[in-house]
Amino acid sequence: MKTLQDSIIFRHGAKIKGRIVQPPMLTNSGNDGYVTQDTLDYYAARSQSAGMIIVEYTTVSENGGPSRSWARDREQLTIYDDKFKPGMAKLATVIKKNGNKALLQLVHTGREANYLAQLGQPVYAPSAIDFSFLDYDVHELSDTQIKKIIEDFGSATKRAIDCGFDGVEIHGANHYLIQQFFSKWSNKRNDFWGGSPEKRMNFAKAVTDEVFKTAKKYAPKDFIIGYRISPEEIHDTVGYTWHESTQLIKTLTSEFDFDYIHLSLPEYNSKPNDSDKSFAELFQPALGGAVKEIIVGNIMNESDAEDAIRYADLVAVGRATLIDPQFGLKIQEGRGNEIIEKISPEQVKKSHLTPGLINIFSDPKMEPHLLGRESIYDLHQKGTLDESVIKNGTGSSYNLDNFKK
Repeated sequence: MKTLQDSIIFRHGAKIKGRIVQPPMLTNSGNDGYVTQDTLDYYAARSQSAGMIIVEYTTVSENGGPSRSWARDREQLTIYDDKFKPGMAKLATVIKKNGNKALLQLVHTGREANYLAQLGQPVYAPSAIDFSFLDYDVHELSDTQIKKIIEDFGSATKRAIDCGFDGVEIHGANHYLIQQFFSKWSNKRNDFWGGSPEKRMNFAKAVTDEVFKTAKKYAPKDFIIGYRISPEEIHDTVGYTWHESTQLIKTLTSEFDFDYIHLSLPEYNSKPNDSDKSFAELFQPALGGAVKEIIVGNIMNESDAEDAIRYADLVAVGRATLIDPQFGLKIQEGRGNEIIEKISPEQVKKSHLTPGLINIFSDPKMEPHLLGRESIYDLHQKGTLDESVIKNGTGSSYNLDNFKK
């Protein structure tokens, strides 16, 4: 019988305490991409939130973000240049101070780099499509630009290693660039990078190859490498279904020795429309025996987490760790009944929520919300939040996977 307190050993030897993971969640705390004191305080408070803490999606290229930023000093983090390494090294240190693992999620946001558009800079994607939900033009990436972005993923991996992170997660989910290449809706190319389902996999494979080559050259043997994927892209149009995404994962896990695959889900037990099995169950045959599976989605307390491990090896707990940053520690010590499940002004201070997160979650319109949010409505700064962030429920990247977009 699996328990939440079980230690987990990944295929290359890395060991974490318990089956709880803190997933990557945008903190809106960067300043021109740099780690700030707000960033450090937030993650320092969560050094015991889980056995493994994955830092929010961090851009690898100068043209790769930020996305969904809504104030000049509350942006997405980046690591496209060595100048960002000192802050990132401090970040890795504060997360690891209690012996838990620190990972960095790497991303290029592609068409979602809306803040670049606000600054009058070009935004790039696999194909130059007029997306109805964007108020700016999207430019098609050239073959040269694509190859540079692939190199950027390798350079970002090397910087993460230099900064002391225990691993990286390749972000292939949530409608960012890797998913955009895999989607037949957003990828209209007819070259090496698009056309057939196999060619739409090539960008993900090339990025993965670059990350693994870099890690094998520079990282410790137990360096953790994971891949995050949205199991389906189904809206008014279909980008792909689980039938295709499981083939992508089967291809990736057969060619590369991943430590884990991370499914981005709205609910941890979500199912596709054409199966009685959960996504977690449907992906397991594609993983092989050595690759761990992480699932996420609306796990708010110990009972939810206990139910979720029936489906996967590890469970990622997002919003609940915003409220109680000792979520994982309390479960590990058998004190799950002491987990605080409602936000309050007092808990905002104790949990070191960043000003950006406070403003998002104190807005009555924010979904998904924090239980008890009524108590912090007066903390909201009206007029500073981009309404599209609230409308789409994506401002803090809390595993909605843009299902509402």
